[in-house]
Amino acid sequence: MTHLWVRAESRANEERVGITPDGVRKLIAKGFQVTVEDSATRALPTDDFANAGAAIAPDGSWPEAPRDALIFGLKELPEGDGPLPHRHIMFGHAYKNQTGAEDFLDRFTRGGGALYDLEYLVDPQGRRVAAFGYWAGYAGAAVSLLALAAQARGDTCPPVTTWKDAPAMRAEVASAITGQTLRAIVIGAKGRVGSGAKTLCEEVGVTVTPWDMAETAHGGPFPEVLAHDVFFNCILATPGVPQFVPADAGQRDRALRVIGDIACDPTSPFNPVPVYDAATTWDHPATRVHDTPPLDVMAIDNLPSLLPLESSLDFAEQLLPHLATLDQIDSGVWGRAYDMFKKHSKGA
Repeated sequence: MTHLWVRAESRANEERVGITPDGVRKLIAKGFQVTVEDSATRALPTDDFANAGAAIAPDGSWPEAPRDALIFGLKELPEGDGPLPHRHIMFGHAYKNQTGAEDFLDRFTRGGGALYDLEYLVDPQGRRVAAFGYWAGYAGAAVSLLALAAQARGDTCPPVTTWKDAPAMRAEVASAITGQTLRAIVIGAKGRVGSGAKTLCEEVGVTVTPWDMAETAHGGPFPEVLAHDVFFNCILATPGVPQFVPADAGQRDRALRVIGDIACDPTSPFNPVPVYDAATTWDHPATRVHDTPPLDVMAIDNLPSLLPLESSLDFAEQLLPHLATLDQIDSGVWGRAYDMFKKHSKGA
């Protein structure tokens, strides 16, 4: 019997979960065993999972789970260097030479476990089957507009924390920018991230210029970006991506006051927004890169966590059909994910 063990998230400010109680109910009906760890912070209550038929385990008890259990979480494991004997489903952030990635993968090699990285669950054409992109765009647009509102007060963006839902986030942003006539440009507007940013802007009355591949195909420069109040970058930094904002943008004549770098890859050599060099945080959501007139950059790297309810429900709906195939873990999206693990780990 396939045993899915849903662990409680240990990362600060992480309230999301990758499966809903209804999803648990459907897996159990298919013959799965499902265990869900208790969590005081998860966006969906533990009691709802229990009522769906899941066994409830203590928070953080996954290391003692049966060896054949599949440990399912979203973000990183608690710090440690011990061997990992289980098969883990999670965002591992270990295949792009990230700091500590080699040591992390070595834990699986030493323990005999495996990583099924959610970022690399792809269909035969290489497209991801589940992602948080839409709500990253939505939340990124919201925080960027809050940064712009703070500028109007002569301040920088105050700390942010989770909103109970999207209507609450939208209402706060709408109130903050009341009376302002704003124009935003979204590059990557046809993608999930760009779509989320565009939606939030339109909901609060910001005029949007939606750009995608056709508008950027000439490779730049892009003076239109500097002519908007806000620019949202929703394009991943990859070889061949043009530079959307020049490195000296702060010194140029511009309407641009806030850059929402939702893609957020400041250390990449292909960064299309080379005016800053480090991600921002919930405590300090925007960094000022020029003073007169001000230019702020919002580049939070875990934006969907600001809307844990909507982002959990959306991601879980996308992922559930694939969780239902875990009884055939050697094939399909799971087989491809395991091949990626073998490619990047030693001795697998």
